[in-house]
Amino acid sequence: MNGSNSLGAELSEAIIHTFPASTCTFSTSIDASPASFAPWPEWTDPELVTHLTGVGIPRLFSHQAETAQLAHEGIDVVVATGTSSGKSLGYLVPILTALAQDPSACALYLTPTKALGSDQLAAVTRITSEIDHLRSVHPAPYDGDTPAEARAGIRELTRMVFTNPDMMHSSILANHQRWARLLRHLRFIVIDECHTYRGVFGANVALVLRRLLRIAAHYGAHPTVIAASATTADPAAHASNLIGRQVRAVTEDGAPTGARTIMLWEPSFIDGAEGEHGAPVRRAATTEAAEIMATLVAEGARTLTFVRSRRSAELVALRAAEGLSALGRPDFAHRIAAYRAGYLAEDRRKLEKDLDEGLLLGVATTNALELGIDVGGLDAVVTAGFPGTVASFWQQAGRAGRRGQGSLVVLVARDEPMDTYLVNHPEALLERPVENSVFNPKNPFVLRSHLYCAAIEQPLSEQDIDDFSAGEVVAELEEAGLLRRRARGWFPTPLPPGELSPETAHSAVQIRGGSGEEIMIVDVSDGRLLGSIDSARAATQVHPGAAYLHQGQSFVIEELDFEDYLALARPANPDYFTIARTETEIRVLSKPDDDELINYSPGLWVANLEVEVTDRVVGYVVKLADGTTADLVALEMPEQRLTTRAVAYTIDPLALSAMGITAADIPGGLHAAEHAAIGLLPLIATCDRWDIGGVSTALHQDTNLPTVFVYDGHPGGAGFADAGFQRFPEWIEATFEAVRSCGCESGCPSCVQSPKCGNGNNPLDKAAALKLLGALVTMTAKPDQPSSSPELP
Repeated sequence: MNGSNSLGAELSEAIIHTFPASTCTFSTSIDASPASFAPWPEWTDPELVTHLTGVGIPRLFSHQAETAQLAHEGIDVVVATGTSSGKSLGYLVPILTALAQDPSACALYLTPTKALGSDQLAAVTRITSEIDHLRSVHPAPYDGDTPAEARAGIRELTRMVFTNPDMMHSSILANHQRWARLLRHLRFIVIDECHTYRGVFGANVALVLRRLLRIAAHYGAHPTVIAASATTADPAAHASNLIGRQVRAVTEDGAPTGARTIMLWEPSFIDGAEGEHGAPVRRAATTEAAEIMATLVAEGARTLTFVRSRRSAELVALRAAEGLSALGRPDFAHRIAAYRAGYLAEDRRKLEKDLDEGLLLGVATTNALELGIDVGGLDAVVTAGFPGTVASFWQQAGRAGRRGQGSLVVLVARDEPMDTYLVNHPEALLERPVENSVFNPKNPFVLRSHLYCAAIEQPLSEQDIDDFSAGEVVAELEEAGLLRRRARGWFPTPLPPGELSPETAHSAVQIRGGSGEEIMIVDVSDGRLLGSIDSARAATQVHPGAAYLHQGQSFVIEELDFEDYLALARPANPDYFTIARTETEIRVLSKPDDDELINYSPGLWVANLEVEVTDRVVGYVVKLADGTTADLVALEMPEQRLTTRAVAYTIDPLALSAMGITAADIPGGLHAAEHAAIGLLPLIATCDRWDIGGVSTALHQDTNLPTVFVYDGHPGGAGFADAGFQRFPEWIEATFEAVRSCGCESGCPSCVQSPKCGNGNNPLDKAAALKLLGALVTMTAKPDQPSSSPELP
């Protein structure tokens, strides 16, 4: 990683000069890589070759040719190469050749986002409209925006349907008889950007895909699956887990890349600002990123800035434009824009076109532009906060320099443990393999509803139950009266009105997670619907008194009614924001199996558990814009229960005493260690800290010992806690290093304070946490076999 990159070096020097109070913690350059080419496969349709050669593609990159050959041979394949490396051509060549040779052949394309789907649809439409014997393909989108009057024609005529997992589940599989023509002749299924399918969303999509393959087989089709992915730790295993079949991986990237400079950047502290308990406060990553983007654009660099929320995209674009005006470049300020979900399709397409053609010089975007939309020719990428996974970081970084020019990538750290750790330990970001994408299609909470839907689509056979690994879940559904076994298999049984039934089962499944019950947020001043929120999140997000933002407008929530699924909001301009305070209790539901409990050393046990978490919002904190606390307001809210998975470590008080941690220090030490561990779990599992929660206690009722729990925030678990258990030593070592390397005295958001702590980050004891974490690193170095265990039910 020591190549030269004059453009990147020049731009990085401009940033360092402009922000002398902030810190470039690390900088390196990656050499350019040349292209590796391969000839067109001899079986490729000649007119397709002629067309592609005519539009400037005289031959394939090596990874495109390898992907195309495997798919042509009927081998399920995943291509995992860099951003904008042309993965789509690898699957389009065999698909369009097959559609040209067989006038009845069909294909399905699945995308996680509408923007990506429309981009690929436009590309296929251009090709098929200009080749005579491909004009019968009639590629078409089939999603929630497809007009009702167009849907019948798509079912009857289209040979390549562009859809998403949500519509595949709720419309195509639920009404598969109407899609018999396409399913009977289905030759290929494309799963684009498959690395995005993780957690509960990944588990749901995996089961949708298994159901799709099952129904296709019912109609006599056995389609080849072609997946496209960002670079991941094990793309073949990930794709295989998605579809339940063995998949071959293509990972050698044949596309060229320009030289790339990577900077890791830590914003300066705000003079005089104090957070909770007097902790120092750094400048917001979004504010710093906006000003860096303005600097880069002023230097003539076309720049893409990635942020974590829709609101941040709008704010960063606005601040960057203001910064350019202040730098004397109002002409450039007019060429800055935001890009995010929620825009009209035509507006989104215009932004993509203007960025690709150079009319826009800077765009602030959510991860909507991280995926496969082609916006090459960029000089710089700024990422405001670690995007959650190393894979996503490289996806975003890969947006710059893809057409051979030099480029700069800047990761601006947020004031929290994960970001602080990475910018101070660059090897953890730049030299380690990317993560495995974690999801569990055997999660019984997820599997239960999909099995019922599968039985509605086609009675379940013994083989189906084996394929889904669902023996216990089927038995539960039988006992609940939802399935009944007959000679031809398991059939769905309707329940009384209001209960789950064949008519309502598909609509009851939330593919992207959540409880399935939505709270409607209504503006009381005019009665308009502002939006909705999952009821599981409503208590912490739209409780009475909560400050709420909607498309740049500010509101204060007046009432939250769980019975009527309604939150009433009144327009206001509060000069503060609110953070819910919660009380959380956790109960162990069953004793861990032998392979779910490790006695790493005397006095330390680590377990993988099924738990019940009880949460109740007890109030909220009013915070001013500078981060200071203005008020604490009490609330009485109903409790919420969650059955999920947790990784827990339990420590003998004698071991704590030997570490130099007194009885008085235990609560604050465990609490601080818990926060830090939650902040670093995304380094091990493909999750966000908001996907997980934690509880620490000096004496837990189920273990009778000091215990720390970190749990999945999804029913049944999403696989994140499981990953923490499996890689506990690595996780704890990273956590220890993050806390130890933080320069604060008694704890701050960069190490042990949490933005989501229900107890207001109290008590916290950084010194005790360091003693504990350091000892855990030593104790987990060489695990012993279990000899005894803490008391568990």
